[in-house]
Amino acid sequence: MLTVAPPEARELRTNSTFEALMWALSRPGDVRTLPQPGFGAIAETLIDLECSAYADTPDMRAHIVASGAVLAETIGAADHVFLSSPKSVDLAEISCGSALYPDDGATLVAVAAHSGPRVRLTGPGIKDMAEVSINLTPGFWAMRDMLCLYPEGFDIFFIDGDKVIGIPRSTKVEVL
Repeated sequence: MLTVAPPEARELRTNSTFEALMWALSRPGDVRTLPQPGFGAIAETLIDLECSAYADTPDMRAHIVASGAVLAETIGAADHVFLSSPKSVDLAEISCGSALYPDDGATLVAVAAHSGPRVRLTGPGIKDMAEVSINLTPGFWAMRDMLCLYPEGFDIFFIDGDKVIGIPRSTKVEVL
């Protein structure tokens, strides 16, 4: 008889986080619940020895180093970008991949309140359209629109406590 050890708490947390992130990108605009608030579970799930990551906080940089991933010195050199405020950086620095390698586009994980200005989302995974509130300026969305020329671009996860909204590079965003 084959006996399988029960999953440990870390494995359960990363599986639950991966599922929330997967569904967040699959259904843009839907709010999903993470097993714990903040960057920790997301970083634990996404980053490993084969990727690079950038963070704008000392705690998150320490978490990246502890994971064994390469700590990128610049946003442009990172596969995953963790920002405590997306308003504090120039989005043009984020890697958008290329026509030949669109999968080289980065993943942006940013803290942004799920309140404030409304945006309309359209594209794959959305029936007709979805409207969500994300506390960002129209300038953020204009810059993203300029940079994300599908299939090039970057995917975004906006976290607010233990809630996450995913916006893949294929999603069109209209500020309302």
